Amino acid sequence: MEDRDEARLRRRAAASHRVRTIESAAIAGVLGLPLWWRYRRYQRLEIRDAFAVAVFGWIVVSAVSGLPFVIHGSIPSFTDAFFEMMSGYTTSGATILTDIEVVPHGLLFWRSQTHLLGGMGFLTLTVIFLPHGMGGVRIFRAESSPGQVITKEKFIPRNRDTMIWLCGIYLTLNVLETALLCFGGMSLFDSLCHSFGTVSTSGYSPKNASIGHYNSAYFDWVITLFMFLAGVNFSLHYLALRGKLGDFIRNEEFLFFSGLAMLGTLLIALLNMGGTYADFFDNLRYSAFQVVSILTTTGFGTADYELWPVLCQYLLVFAMFIGGCAGSTGGGMKVARILLLFKHAHVQIYRLIHPRAVRLVKLGDRPVAKDVMQSILGFFAVYLGVFVAASFIMAGVGMDLTSSAASVIATLSNIGPGLGQVGPTDNYAHLPELAKGILVVCMLMGRLELYTVLVLLLPTFWRK
Repeated sequence: MEDRDEARLRRRAAASHRVRTIESAAIAGVLGLPLWWRYRRYQRLEIRDAFAVAVFGWIVVSAVSGLPFVIHGSIPSFTDAFFEMMSGYTTSGATILTDIEVVPHGLLFWRSQTHLLGGMGFLTLTVIFLPHGMGGVRIFRAESSPGQVITKEKFIPRNRDTMIWLCGIYLTLNVLETALLCFGGMSLFDSLCHSFGTVSTSGYSPKNASIGHYNSAYFDWVITLFMFLAGVNFSLHYLALRGKLGDFIRNEEFLFFSGLAMLGTLLIALLNMGGTYADFFDNLRYSAFQVVSILTTTGFGTADYELWPVLCQYLLVFAMFIGGCAGSTGGGMKVARILLLFKHAHVQIYRLIHPRAVRLVKLGDRPVAKDVMQSILGFFAVYLGVFVAASFIMAGVGMDLTSSAASVIATLSNIGPGLGQVGPTDNYAHLPELAKGILVVCMLMGRLELYTVLVLLLPTFWRK
């Protein structure tokens, strides 16, 4: 009798979910059809149109995607649902859910699918589907999804071919990780959700304790590997498929990125030795996982790093600013920018000693153009400016110094967990609505690399 009652309740719940899904789809259709009808005859996007589509597209899609949670009641507040979806699409992984495991699997899968789409940039997929001349390339550049943003290289001549290869590599990594996690005993549902969150460097998990829920060394090392691969420039994966594995060890950015990951792991393991973890291999496993998770801006967790020595926490905060490689799904300022900033500083110091010397900033064997270097210096200044301004506002709404700064860098770099009130065992549910609004803007600016959002604030942008 009890089995029949449980089956009846499951059928009713499934029917209710289907009705709510239809309601959400109907609302999306009602909102979308008038827009399609109004602009259906536009055949070409100019650069200003691309910026507007990139910014408002992310906002509208995130807002509509939150409807299933509001209609179902899992997230009654529209502000919270919008925050959760913007966090998902921007691959931030900052959540307002206090008990993730009570949410139905259908909604959790929908939540994880935002990572799958946002990791590659759902608007950049227009490069594949839009006819030639419709402005897909401009959207691709405005959205700054995985590509050769800094080095200005394309590894295949046509932009559409580039996007197809990028999507293929991206989906292949998802499939491989899912298979390995299933092989280790994780359910297919959990494997898919964690793969979506890993390869997109996002961090949503269907478990309250994230990856720490499983307490499995196998799962930790598999996910650490794929987080690292997702933080690498995707053009290197393409070249590896073409048999050019040597490009990994010849790529200066990859070597710097690998060095940062290994150095960070070593330092944190040494600081944790004999205190937090008694076993050497456990210490190495937890340290490597957390360093790679933060450096690639994934945000998964297996340990409460706020219990680690304070110096460990400082190292993780520095890693939050750096992020993954250019052309990866990682956020942050990008390894290539940090590397070039160091090189530029070295050249300036050298010129103080040798004023007449002519030295160029190079990435690998290639000189970096002055306009690229100026763009990087400008980006660095703007990034820090936004960080400071947003931190002031967060402090103004009542957050302490650590939580204010950590919440901003965790969202601006699209990481998710930070320190203090938004640490690895906390969430963003308790923040006031104004604070959530500021962090939503930070997530969007971080995903679109600042300039795409800031350009809309210029009066000249709106003049014909």
